[in-house]
Amino acid sequence: MQPKSLVALVIRHKLLVAVASVLALSGLGLGRSFMASPLPPPAPWSGDLPVASPPPSMEIYRLPTGTYQTPAALAFRGGSFSDLRDFAATAILVRHPKGDLLFDAGFGADVDTQIRETLPWMLRATSEHKLGEPVHAQLDAIGYDFDALQGVVITHAHWDHVSGLADLNVPVWMNAAQQEYAKEDTVDTRLFNSFSHLTIQGYTFDGPPYLGFPSSYDVWGDGSIVLVPAPGHTPGSIVAFVTLPKGERFALIGDLTWQLDGIELLAERPWLLRLLADYDPSQARKNLLQMVALDGLVQIVPAHDGRAFVDIPLLR
Repeated sequence: MQPKSLVALVIRHKLLVAVASVLALSGLGLGRSFMASPLPPPAPWSGDLPVASPPPSMEIYRLPTGTYQTPAALAFRGGSFSDLRDFAATAILVRHPKGDLLFDAGFGADVDTQIRETLPWMLRATSEHKLGEPVHAQLDAIGYDFDALQGVVITHAHWDHVSGLADLNVPVWMNAAQQEYAKEDTVDTRLFNSFSHLTIQGYTFDGPPYLGFPSSYDVWGDGSIVLVPAPGHTPGSIVAFVTLPKGERFALIGDLTWQLDGIELLAERPWLLRLLADYDPSQARKNLLQMVALDGLVQIVPAHDGRAFVDIPLLR
């Protein structure tokens, strides 16, 4: 990004925040949706944790590809407009003897062009991007054997989760609901639909209920990676549960909440952001509360909160 463009982006970003702040403080009633209003706390999960037999060689890594700044007030109810949060664009690599999987793809090498050509002005104006190293480059730097990579499991098809697919030549794993959603010509799916080289690998939730979710897909049949449907943000959004050999359990929840505050404070997105960002806000709320019920039993990893990734080692 050129310095002049960056300056213009920052100015637009600050202007948008100022306008939103005025609206939040106005007497139009909109301001109330930005105020703290915790959801009713769910009963903690009281069932047993599912049995898992991850192989001893299984590993998990984080691959940060960049960040973009957004005020906390736009991320969760009760956040401050002056609290600028770094929204992470991070992929997760899970190495398994039956095949490695990436979860989401982060920012790709051409993300600047992608942003300029596929996102409308309003979305471009809401954030200041800081680009890192794309997933493909990080894998290449360690001499990674790309034949081991069985695909990229996307939590959903929005631009900041799929940008790095442009650099990869592996199947993209998507359930039927996410495939149908991605076919729509919308702002949210425009970048995904601009990729002509993608091979889609479908999967179905034909397994039993899992930690309060109605069905599941056990990827390798050993309980180490289990996908569950978590619609709301998009119709086909998922949560990926990953269990490691020493017993650590992670839940990659995509955009059920953008920041850990959503879990810790039982704070959903402000009404305006739910209206703009969520396909079905009531479903998103239901699934968010289900994850709150599991807090402490699994380590919950919202896709855009860098604090949630600290216990996952960097790829080296």
